[in-house]
Amino acid sequence: MGAKKLSTLQLELLRVYSYDPSEEDLLEIKEMLAKYFADKLVANVNAAIKEKNITDEDLESWLNE
Repeated sequence: MGAKKLSTLQLELLRVYSYDPSEEDLLEIKEMLAKYFADKLVANVNAAIKEKNITDEDLESWLNE
């Protein structure tokens, strides 16, 4: 099994960690990353809902299944 190359994101994170950030900074970075990916997820879900004409009633029904 060959070695995988690091992604651009992984390389960028390694650069951040090379500066030895404080625990407080690490927590803030984790929170920023979590918010970024959560926002992307919400945007993608909203786009799919719009594209597929999914209604609030559809979503409510699926939650109750």
